[in-house]
Amino acid sequence: MADSIGYTDTSVIPGSKWRVHDGDRPQPRVVTPGGACGSPPSDAVVLFDGSDLAQWVGRDGGDAAWKVESGYMEVNGTGDISTRAHFSDCQLHLEWATPEEVVGDSQGRGNSGVFLLGLYEIQVLDSFDNRTYADGSASSIYGQYPPLVNASRGPGEWQTYDIIFESPSWDGDRLVKGAHLTVIHNGIVVHHRQRAVGPTGHRDLANYDTPHADTGPLQLQDHGDPVRFRNIWMRRLTA
Repeated sequence: MADSIGYTDTSVIPGSKWRVHDGDRPQPRVVTPGGACGSPPSDAVVLFDGSDLAQWVGRDGGDAAWKVESGYMEVNGTGDISTRAHFSDCQLHLEWATPEEVVGDSQGRGNSGVFLLGLYEIQVLDSFDNRTYADGSASSIYGQYPPLVNASRGPGEWQTYDIIFESPSWDGDRLVKGAHLTVIHNGIVVHHRQRAVGPTGHRDLANYDTPHADTGPLQLQDHGDPVRFRNIWMRRLTA
């Protein structure tokens, strides 16, 4: 069942003493970020330059319908969106902002997510002075690993994610290599080549029991909050 910020009836994460979304798991230490940069390099695949959603599709496979204005896209209740292009090992840059007007708390404040392969979520959340279960805070590998520190900016401020993703691989049904993620939030390393326990999920203990493709789209989550995104680009790390 749910407590004030987490859950007490979920499974224990392998290699730790903490349950999935454990409300008692220690909160990440707060670190104040410096300035930001992130112009796409010459070999980047630009996924959103502020003009349109031509590189994206909606959850039904049709054109993405999020609002686009003033150089950003905004969640508008029409569902998750995914890139038309698929990626494997990659370097991702994106910028995001939660609403300036604070509404709700815990997981109900500025919630969205960035899904590599459409399966591995880096949480987007207003985590500025907003307590929630640690493995669901901003820049967490959702339901698995909190960030090393809380590098969040305030509501309405633009934030950056730089993510290096290594796709898992199988030999038939045998897992050869799990997914690994390095995440830099506002210029601060919050995960250093962290091995994911498996595809992420809510209240679920992840695993690699079911093999999946080593390529997939980048997916942005519509969790009902008007989160904004801009300057999204990807570099392939495989030939």
